[in-house]
Amino acid sequence: MNIMSWLQLPIYIGVLLILVKPLGSYMARVYQGERTFLSPVIAPIERFMLKIAGVKSNVEMTWKTYALTVLLFNLVGFFFLYLLLRFQQFLPLNPQALGSISPQLAFNTAVSFVTNTNWQSYSGETTMSYLSQALGLSVQNFLSAATGMAVLIALIQGLTGHSTNRLGNFWVDLIRSVLYILLPLSIILALLLVAQGVVQSFQPAIISQTVDQTSGVVSQTIPLGPAASQIAIKQLGTNGGGFYNVNSAHPFENPTPFSNFLEMLAILLIPAALTYTFGKMVGDTRQGWALLAAMTIILMLMISVTISAESQGNPVFTSMSVDQSGGNMEGKEVRFGVVNSSIWATVTASSSNGSVNTMLDSFSPLGGLVPMWMILLGEVVFGGVGSGLYGMLAFVVIAVFVAGLMVGRTPEYLGKKIGIHEMKMAVLIVLIPVITVLFGTAIALTSSRGTATIFNAGPQGFSEVLYAFASAGNNNGSAFAGLGVNTDFYNITLGIAMLFARYALIVPILAMAGSLAQKKIVPASSGTMPTYTLLFIGWLIGVIIIVGALSFLPALALGPIVQQLMMGAGRLF
Repeated sequence: MNIMSWLQLPIYIGVLLILVKPLGSYMARVYQGERTFLSPVIAPIERFMLKIAGVKSNVEMTWKTYALTVLLFNLVGFFFLYLLLRFQQFLPLNPQALGSISPQLAFNTAVSFVTNTNWQSYSGETTMSYLSQALGLSVQNFLSAATGMAVLIALIQGLTGHSTNRLGNFWVDLIRSVLYILLPLSIILALLLVAQGVVQSFQPAIISQTVDQTSGVVSQTIPLGPAASQIAIKQLGTNGGGFYNVNSAHPFENPTPFSNFLEMLAILLIPAALTYTFGKMVGDTRQGWALLAAMTIILMLMISVTISAESQGNPVFTSMSVDQSGGNMEGKEVRFGVVNSSIWATVTASSSNGSVNTMLDSFSPLGGLVPMWMILLGEVVFGGVGSGLYGMLAFVVIAVFVAGLMVGRTPEYLGKKIGIHEMKMAVLIVLIPVITVLFGTAIALTSSRGTATIFNAGPQGFSEVLYAFASAGNNNGSAFAGLGVNTDFYNITLGIAMLFARYALIVPILAMAGSLAQKKIVPASSGTMPTYTLLFIGWLIGVIIIVGALSFLPALALGPIVQQLMMGAGRLF
């Protein structure tokens, strides 16, 4: 590759980091109830929505009330989307006259979009009506993202609270997330995408007559639909669900290199900026920069590994004298190439986004291992909007606690002593995705129903199943492909995994927040370990990697690692 190809990564990271402070500062003002440049327009809408909902913005909730409200709100969203999909056939905005969704697929899809996973066992353009896409899936893209952001704000309230059992108000945090942040950014991005050629239409699909050399005149269906509006929030909300089957590899979703850059930037924009929001709200921006630095270091290292692996080409093709001067281009769009495909694959896996602009099943074993491992780290390297940062803060609690034990000091974070209760909750948050992924993979591989639709033998087939449950068990949504998942078995098991991974984490996060809020803030002393230094950043990275390696190295050894050794004649690199 030439120097311009390698410059794409630093340019991407550079633009992202430039936007962190202004957006992060703006979001901090929003959540602290301060006036912003959008307040004259949005504040009256916010007050109206709270009034008709009967919510008093100054009435705060305990962690139990907050958690119960989150669960009930998401339960209502699940039933609404499930019924919408089940009765799609009888509802308007269905110009293709698509039938209703089966109970198992409707369950899987409703769970997927409510939990911010956006796992898709269907082809969007041939399965979902425009109404289902716009009113069902797009709305949940906003609400599921806002739920994660609200839970994060509750945790921050716990860290900054002083001898209280209150964490704020879920309805206020949710509405502010949608009105002030997600909706304005989505409008801007959607307009930019339409300008690049992304489809936004309620017209039915176009039937075009084309000429084929062997068959003569044939008909081709060109799908349309309100795509740009859904793509904008799917990226900004780290949702990832594609309007079309091949997601952002489709030219109607992602037609140009500039639209590709905008969508990649949108994937990490809010998760990155929330680190600065965190720093502003806790009164020490160094804390936010430290978390952002840890995330960025891991991400850049992993992207570099992916680019390097895919640039080397496929050893099997090399033995067949296939020209691979451009790297391993199997399954990749020529308009994006190896570098943009590798960046996207790693970014989408680290951000809980799940959208793709290339087919991961065609990556080299080592290139495919990186996005899989980024998911298996627990989606804390940026992760989903809100959920990534509160997952990272659970690792911070563990890192602080272990460091305190090593030096014989009482562990503290932001003036709050870390006790047994906080450690129990943090361990639960780290272990729940691990248990979900490994248990689900074991069931699939030992069940005749699970193995019946594995279309690739050996390590590749194992990797496909492991990736599927890693994606569901960490609410990512991307797929390795090569595995038939639109079956009763996978629709149900993956749906259960998505539910468990989302809400079994939210409850201990809020329980931790409630416990921290009740503690007094202890002034920093000579015995307080600073959590913003390069030493702590390195320690935090080490804890994340060690936990990830101990949890999943045996499973990875059975899949991509052994496959890389087999393909490379005993070479891992």
